[in-house]
Amino acid sequence: MNKLVILRHGQSTWNLENKFTGWIDVPLTKRGEKEARNAGVEMRSAGLNFDIAFVSVLQRAIKTLEIALNELSPIDLPIRRDWRLNERHYGMLQGLNKKETTELHGKDKVHKWRRSYSQRPPQMPSDHTNHPAQNPLYENITQLPSGESLADTLNRVQEFWHELVVPVLLENKSVLIVAHGNSLRALAKLIENMSEEDIAEFNIPTGVPIVYEMDAKLNLIDRYFLADKKKIEAAIQEVVQQA
Repeated sequence: MNKLVILRHGQSTWNLENKFTGWIDVPLTKRGEKEARNAGVEMRSAGLNFDIAFVSVLQRAIKTLEIALNELSPIDLPIRRDWRLNERHYGMLQGLNKKETTELHGKDKVHKWRRSYSQRPPQMPSDHTNHPAQNPLYENITQLPSGESLADTLNRVQEFWHELVVPVLLENKSVLIVAHGNSLRALAKLIENMSEEDIAEFNIPTGVPIVYEMDAKLNLIDRYFLADKKKIEAAIQEVVQQA
């Protein structure tokens, strides 16, 4: 049986401030670091071992992976960073407070920007200081986003999935992926074959490992969270209440 674990990074400073973060490279809070440690403890308690880990190129995910792995048995685990696991690019919404944006533009419009499958946020000009085209980290990437829908995010996540993860899983190896709320929602849609309506209501809490068990052909057998049920419900509700 193949096992894949996905983990959303621990709480970041802009999660705490209820801001649209996207590709802005903000750090973890102290709570976020604790969530990462707890995730590592939960994975260790579940007896999980990994053959490889994948992570985005944003520091909140990289730090979460580092802290979580410190709680697992010390192993020389191959780690691959990939920009395609980055959070959904929120365009000109990045840096704005979600509640204030809702009050300004209305609940329905902001809900579509945040949760719909195909709606893109207001686009960021390519010469904007915060556009990835201005960041040397992405200088070798030709098609950089200016503001993505979940469908756009899924396109790059799907490419990453088939190119790098599927071959590893087909070798019956265990994989850990540490990324972000929307890139992991896109991944969940792929794995679980979710509808556009279902994925709009699917929430991933920070710092809670989600385990996928699959057969030899990567058909889904089971999905479960590594946390107490009440903790999961509270964490998901916190995500829901952000706007």
